[in-house]
Amino acid sequence: MQPTLVLCLCLSTLTACSLTPPRPATTVQLPASYRQVPPTSDNAAELGWREVLTEPQLQQLVALGLEHNRDLRVATLNVAAMRAQFQQQDAALLPSVDLNLAASRQRLGAGTPVQPQYSAGIASTAFELDLFGRLRSLSAAAQARFLASDQGRRAAQLSLINAIAEAYLEHQRARAQQQLGERMLADWRSTLHITEQQHQARQRSGMDLSAVQAQVASAEADLQARNRELQLASNALQFLIGTELPAPAALADPLTVAPVRTVLPAGLPSDLLIRRPDIMQAEQELQGAQADIGAARAAFFPRIALTTSFGLGSSEFGDLFKGASRSWSFAPQITQPLFHGGQLQAELSLARIRSSVAVAQYEKAIQNAFREVGDALAGCQTIAPQMAAQQRVLGASRQRAQWAVLRYRQGLDGRLELLDAQRQAYAAEAALIDLQREQYRYALALYKALGGGVS
Repeated sequence: MQPTLVLCLCLSTLTACSLTPPRPATTVQLPASYRQVPPTSDNAAELGWREVLTEPQLQQLVALGLEHNRDLRVATLNVAAMRAQFQQQDAALLPSVDLNLAASRQRLGAGTPVQPQYSAGIASTAFELDLFGRLRSLSAAAQARFLASDQGRRAAQLSLINAIAEAYLEHQRARAQQQLGERMLADWRSTLHITEQQHQARQRSGMDLSAVQAQVASAEADLQARNRELQLASNALQFLIGTELPAPAALADPLTVAPVRTVLPAGLPSDLLIRRPDIMQAEQELQGAQADIGAARAAFFPRIALTTSFGLGSSEFGDLFKGASRSWSFAPQITQPLFHGGQLQAELSLARIRSSVAVAQYEKAIQNAFREVGDALAGCQTIAPQMAAQQRVLGASRQRAQWAVLRYRQGLDGRLELLDAQRQAYAAEAALIDLQREQYRYALALYKALGGGVS
């Protein structure tokens, strides 16, 4: 027993040569800094999501989503499955040892006595000595794909946080637009009341009255459309968090307090390689593809398998462990591939092609990261001046609308001047609401593009 098992365990510790090729070089050149901003050591990705999403109600929704979202749950289960596959493949590097207990009874012919036989033994079957690194390459590939799945889970978690925040911003924008629609309808109904009084006093024609009535009906239809947008936004937000929304009264007033930090440092481009989970996922997939090449190369070399056993046998169960005859076996087997119809070469070619695909996907992930950061930085830098200009438009439009109402009541201006002034004021306010939402969305996009933390 001892010599064979010790030999088996010693051979299992032999250092296997590795046929896995080195990681191929990529053609993507990392710039020293982003074009839009000067280089800085500060990086928004170091901030936890609670530090970026500052509104308590939004933080509550994100926490609910991280707990109940089904897509994130599936991603987490996929990581557990890949971990189990890695552990299963890694176990092939060690010998399997089984304890066998058996009993049999047989009669060799008529009139002969029944012959019992009892046996007990320990055996290790077909343990492969990984002299050329085939099993180690397969284990390395499984480990790389497990790590890639974990990075995929991180990417899914970051995407979920971003999606919930965007859905929340859309919900708040819809609430603000609904409130604007209610104010607009109230103003038009007030104008209609004035017009009806002036029509009764023969100061306005029936055409003016009909025009204002049509405007009130249009405002009522517009309010229903905004109510529908709010309901759809609520449904989308509830789907993302995976449970019931908090009571509407618990939600903050629409976009009155900044729910997202808008000033975020971008750090250095090289930070993306160690912070973006999608880039790290692609890198692990590349390492797994390289390990597959090593396994495919090792398949051309001989395989050495060991089968060993040590046991005891007796015709009486009580004598099984009392000086019964011992038996042992040691059966090495060497298998050298000779002819497989080109299968092994095809598997090697396929592994190399998949490695080239993994390189291209890794480079694409890096390029996509730079594009997303650049787009987010461009949005963050240009949205603030645009909002300042739009606020000036809104201030001037409101002042004009106030003068138009006064002049209309005094009969100095007609309905067309009033309609145009009020429409311009409401359009300017609606545009400003949309810009506020866009400002927060660009900040969210930058945080996600930098690989923001999920702690």
